[in-house]
Amino acid sequence: MDNVKRILIVEDDPDISMIEEAYLEAAGFETKIAADGSQMEQLLAEYDFDLILLDVMLPGKNGYVLCREIRNTLDIPILMVTARTESVDKIRGLGLGADDYIAKPFDPAELVARITANLRQYERVLKRIPEEEEVKEIKVHDLRILLDSWKVYKGDQEISFPNKEFELLKFLALNPNIVFSKEQLLEKIWGYDSLGDGATVMVHINRIREKIEEDSKNPRIISTVWGAGYRFNKK
Repeated sequence: MDNVKRILIVEDDPDISMIEEAYLEAAGFETKIAADGSQMEQLLAEYDFDLILLDVMLPGKNGYVLCREIRNTLDIPILMVTARTESVDKIRGLGLGADDYIAKPFDPAELVARITANLRQYERVLKRIPEEEEVKEIKVHDLRILLDSWKVYKGDQEISFPNKEFELLKFLALNPNIVFSKEQLLEKIWGYDSLGDGATVMVHINRIREKIEEDSKNPRIISTVWGAGYRFNKK
């Protein structure tokens, strides 16, 4: 049982949460359900979770507020569930620290695939890939990326990086001066391509730039190559 992944479902609609629970447990996951932020906080205090499935529209604190609060204390994948399809709503959730999103109504098989992909990528970061460990540190300007300890420093100050941001920065830094498209980065970092879209990559790149660039609007380290993708610049 030690290898069974535990998922926290935060959803106020009992019919939806029961469907999510049934499909996830059929796929081999253990689940707990919270109907609001208060129940979520109680369960987070009682159990360790591997991923949080977080609905946006909740009573009391909405999913955006809860996502920001979770990200301040936990570094586990957060998959937001929203009935809204506008790009601005997706970008808002990603900007607050969510790793991924899925829109209602969703195919339960797609939900399981998204959760599996996010867990797999998160574990890959934690376990490290042996050939990548040969490079211990990457330096660019005043930025230092410590690959073994999963730390990033700008000057003497350590910068907090959630797992997806760190893995994206690490991948680009280990492959400098190469342009990667949004689709390639989705496949490399999130483990899928057709299930995602470019907004996921764009928001994560913007969050990274805000942390490592002197001027995030005119980045020197991670450049946008218009019509092609992104490039990590290392001389």
